[in-house]
Amino acid sequence: MHVRSLRLVTFLAALMASALLAAPSLALAADDEGWISLFDGKTLNGWHKNPEKIGHGTGGHWFVEEGAIAGEQDPPGSGNGGILLTDKKFGDFELLIDMKPDWGVCSGLFLRGNDKGQCLQMMVDYHDNGNVGHIYGEGTGGFNNRPFDILGVYDDAKQLVGLKTKATEARLPEAFSISGEDWVKAWKLGDWNTAKVRVAGNPPQITTWINGVKTSEFDGKTFSGANYDRDKVAETLGKEGSIAVQVHGGLGWPSGAKCRWKNIKIREVK
Repeated sequence: MHVRSLRLVTFLAALMASALLAAPSLALAADDEGWISLFDGKTLNGWHKNPEKIGHGTGGHWFVEEGAIAGEQDPPGSGNGGILLTDKKFGDFELLIDMKPDWGVCSGLFLRGNDKGQCLQMMVDYHDNGNVGHIYGEGTGGFNNRPFDILGVYDDAKQLVGLKTKATEARLPEAFSISGEDWVKAWKLGDWNTAKVRVAGNPPQITTWINGVKTSEFDGKTFSGANYDRDKVAETLGKEGSIAVQVHGGLGWPSGAKCRWKNIKIREVK
């Protein structure tokens, strides 16, 4: 082959290889409003399981099902869970995510997360005495700002037909929280629910919404609840981290139950 032709072939091959490598990053292109999609609806490109065993297990089972990320214990009912994290880390951001947990699961939306499972978590504890929408210090002290727990309402066949709440006994600092009654009104039973989260600062201020209704405000600079160490949390998590979703370890997770996530979008805030 002529040397010039060989160089052209080599150049074209390199160009094609570069394009293939760049292809997965196309999903991170921002739209006109600055939103970046973190899930392509078909694959788990851009995500990874916890690489080493953490308190919840070796990672759990994660797969794409009907256009959503689904997570369950691995194998079902074994107690082995874990987390699925974005490869990319984020600092100050707004996040939109649709979620559909089966009743009885203990899941969570991890903010500023790391591969060790440490984070500030928006709870998705969708079970009796659980909570969805408030903040918990996962691996960072176990603090929380939940003023109420959710409880199931069951029919005679013990099937879930509704939800109610009860106040917790915790003494929490003054801060905004949705009432239990308004939370029940906002939540769509047996359907997809959209969470919005805004995270800014270090330690961060975190605001959450469920289906457009503001749910919780947590100020990491002023929160004074039990087990919270502001400086330690800021040092442990730093100014940025992964977004992650969780399958809780242990036998409390119903065998075969799943938590599902889709329409995951993020944008930087300043």
